[in-house]
Amino acid sequence: MRPNTLAEAVERIQAGASRDIMLAEFVDTFNLAPTSAARYATIEEEPALTNDERLDALVGALAEYLAKQHRLGRVPTWVSGSARYLDRPWHTSSMFIDWTREFLTDAIREYLTFASPGEFASRNIFTEERTLRRARAPQPAKT
Repeated sequence: MRPNTLAEAVERIQAGASRDIMLAEFVDTFNLAPTSAARYATIEEEPALTNDERLDALVGALAEYLAKQHRLGRVPTWVSGSARYLDRPWHTSSMFIDWTREFLTDAIREYLTFASPGEFASRNIFTEERTLRRARAPQPAKT
C-alpha cells in the first residue's frame, strides 16, 4: 500500500522499509492525487527528522521539487529548515554507480553537478536531471 504522505513514507523508511521503494511509491501517490490541493496535502506535513542527514535533505528537496514542478503555488515552509540541507556534496545516481563500491568517476560527478535540479543542488545533492523518472506510472485496474 502506498504511503499517503511524504511524512508517512519517511516513517515507513525509519521502520525498515526500502528508501527507494517508499519514495517512489510516495511520488506515485503525489502524481495520482486528483487536484493541486490534494497534491499539496501529501507534502504539507513535515516528515520527522531521521538522524540520516542525506534522507532529511532528500525529502526536503523532493517536496520542493514536486511543488514547483507541479506549480502548486506554494512550497511547505518546513523544506527550508537547516536540517534539510547537507554540509558536504552528495553525488548520487543509480545509473552510474557501482553499488558494490559506490564509485563515481570525476566525469560523472561533473555531469551530476551540472544536471541536478536546483531544488536538489541547493541542498548539496547532485543527481540526475530527471531524478524522479523511475517512479511508477498509474497502473491499469485489474479485472
